[in-house]
Amino acid sequence: MPGPSHSTHEDEGRRSIPPALVWLLAIGAGVGVANVYYIQPVVPLVRETFGIGSEPASLVPAVSQAGYALGMLLLAPLGDLIDRKRLVLAKSILLVLLLSATALAPDFSVLLAVSLAVGLLGSLGQDFVPMAAQLATAEERGRTIGLVTTGLLCGILLSRTLGGVVGDLFGWRAIYALAATMVALVGVAVWRWLPLQPATANGSYGALLLSLATLVGRYAVLRKALLTQGLLAATLGAFWSTLALMLAEPPLHLGAGAAGTFGLAGAAGAFGAPLFGRLADARGPAIAIRLGCLLVALAFVLMLASPHSIAALIAGAVLFDLGVMAALVSHQTIVTTIDPAARSRLNGLLMTAAMIGMAIGALAGGWAWSRYGWAGVCFTGAACGLVALLRSLFPPSIPFASKEYAR
Repeated sequence: MPGPSHSTHEDEGRRSIPPALVWLLAIGAGVGVANVYYIQPVVPLVRETFGIGSEPASLVPAVSQAGYALGMLLLAPLGDLIDRKRLVLAKSILLVLLLSATALAPDFSVLLAVSLAVGLLGSLGQDFVPMAAQLATAEERGRTIGLVTTGLLCGILLSRTLGGVVGDLFGWRAIYALAATMVALVGVAVWRWLPLQPATANGSYGALLLSLATLVGRYAVLRKALLTQGLLAATLGAFWSTLALMLAEPPLHLGAGAAGTFGLAGAAGAFGAPLFGRLADARGPAIAIRLGCLLVALAFVLMLASPHSIAALIAGAVLFDLGVMAALVSHQTIVTTIDPAARSRLNGLLMTAAMIGMAIGALAGGWAWSRYGWAGVCFTGAACGLVALLRSLFPPSIPFASKEYAR
């Protein structure tokens, strides 16, 4: 397993991270991850462009999520082995090229292929989280991660709003041309203002990947975090991959722009991330994780009880995005503290579990929608939230104010 190449007293003498740098990290995280989600509100437009059914069209967001999971597993760990700034710049260049190819996709099979690749490099957004953890002091780490995660989640949620509005006005291809421009601008800003971050581990890339299994086997609290966050992320996949299809059906008959607008409701929940980061710093992360699971389950019960109610949909989007965010910030605080030399790998494992959960959720949501309608989607989300809550209540316990983790 690659070993640490830096002092374990990494926080000694470190100054607080400048607010402008936190903003850059948060914006970079949001712009990077948004590319995976532009497709969700424009699924009906893609369906019309290529003359396919709803179930095949729902494969595009599912494939993007699968690519994102692979990117978190295979590419994000590189941040421990090479300079994170250089990694971000390389990914940005490749992502600009792939987004341009998506905008020009001539048929559905090509769109599926480039969507997988865009998802793979969408792991760019997550590279900013371990960067923030390394730059921040121990006392402000939870708050800083919370702020960067706010940017990340706003990118996920507002990408749907932007994708829907641009799709309605100019067609679904236009959003990918705009996305390529935004990624290029972030790359320039990273090159100009972010400091270099030397590698924190030694060894080969193969050894780095093998160490992922070692980390999972070593830390029981990590395994608990992976399963719990994966279950919560499945609710995101189920909801957002079917929302546009539900809104387009009777009695609502709403378009891609309306579906994208729901991202604003979800973004309202994302702004609670710094609050949960502070809660993790002050009281420990377990309480925030359990509260998040409960909010997710209650949100889907509300939407199940009031089908086709716009008010219930808005309230549900706020509540369950807030719940998923509460657990994510808390889990990131946990995993980035387990082993400072393995922060990119540990965060990559967490987000791989989340993206696998989201991809499975997208597939399950599409299946539930095609057979049971919106009620099936809501039941799927509520069940995932309740199972996640149950898992969070069982051992191992999550230690607070301690460097030792359950094994």
